[in-house]
Amino acid sequence: MTPWTLGPITLRNRIIKTATNEGMAIGSQLSQALIEHHRAIARGGVGMTTVAYCAVSLDGRTFPDQVVLTRENLPQLRALTDAVHAEGGAISAQITHGGAFNFLPQMQDGTVWSASGGLNPMGFLQGRFFKKAMTPEAMRTIRDQFADGARLAQEAGFDAVEIHMGHGYLLSQFLSPKYNHRQNPYGGSPRARAQFPCEVLEAVLDAVGTQIAVLCKLSMFETWDARGDVAAALQIGHRLQASGAHMLVLSAGMNVEAPWAIFGSRMPLSAMQGKGTLLLKAAGYGLHASQPKITYEDMYLLGSARQMRAQLTMPLCYLGGVKSKANIASAIEHGFDAVAIGRALLHSPDLLQQFERGQISHSACNTCNLCIGTMYTDTGTRCVLTQAGNASLRQQPAQAAQ
Repeated sequence: MTPWTLGPITLRNRIIKTATNEGMAIGSQLSQALIEHHRAIARGGVGMTTVAYCAVSLDGRTFPDQVVLTRENLPQLRALTDAVHAEGGAISAQITHGGAFNFLPQMQDGTVWSASGGLNPMGFLQGRFFKKAMTPEAMRTIRDQFADGARLAQEAGFDAVEIHMGHGYLLSQFLSPKYNHRQNPYGGSPRARAQFPCEVLEAVLDAVGTQIAVLCKLSMFETWDARGDVAAALQIGHRLQASGAHMLVLSAGMNVEAPWAIFGSRMPLSAMQGKGTLLLKAAGYGLHASQPKITYEDMYLLGSARQMRAQLTMPLCYLGGVKSKANIASAIEHGFDAVAIGRALLHSPDLLQQFERGQISHSACNTCNLCIGTMYTDTGTRCVLTQAGNASLRQQPAQAAQ
């Protein structure tokens, strides 16, 4: 709980609120609920809170309601960072492009980019049956959009950006052998599949790396059956380390194929159906029924993460099932530089203060995962056990900074 240095910034402690889709955007803009959500997290004492899924372009969104890093949104973004800074915390923008993971009813140019072309199962329900392999021009354009998004985040007062390279988004599609079938320098081995993500990272570092911290979020493995096998992730990690990332946030899983691997536990039906057509709900039901039997355990990614820690010298952030003071201590003792917490902070934004006051030693979050389904509701993401939510605040545009 003491200050530490991450790249060019200093945080008040090593605890990070990880990105969890807040479901609090109004179209591409921010709602006041999003500001109040992160204000409460910062007031609770974390070193840094992470704003989830900030798209680097309109077509880079996955969902119609998703914050986009545009100059039009700059006053709202500044209000968000001001609110967090007023509570003594730092704030990171998770920057992303959805690629083929795209549920948009309309797009500006209609091209669904991915690492490789072919059928696009993720787009069937929107009538986008095919994805297109990114051309060199498209790669340059999207690389520059990441850099521009990072510059705008820095201008808006963010202390860090987290480049999303996990969970099935565009950069993850390049890293994944399931999505990347290229035979050129951007495909083949894990090191080659990391080429485009590294180009994006280097462009972001060139743009802002001396002013704000630049993190990367990485899936160590894609499916629950593959847990513990981090050989490919290690090769990718070495490349990201060589490219100069300030820290890796170690996650797992894929949003569509294996969301349970992200959360280390089974998913409720509400988290898989979202709000959409009957076909989408039917697909969610099928995915729910196909889940493997998983028994949740605290620190469920520790075994895989320790393998990464043993081979990489760069700063690493442990994520996955951190619910107690003992969990935090264990992660630090195993050599991790920071600890990321998600669901337990949704349950109790003041969790760290409760730990410090000796009120509790373990979060009361029961891993029901019903919070995940709430991102599709009128209130946005919340813990169903401790928060009623505020639908009117969710519909209120964020008040711009003066």
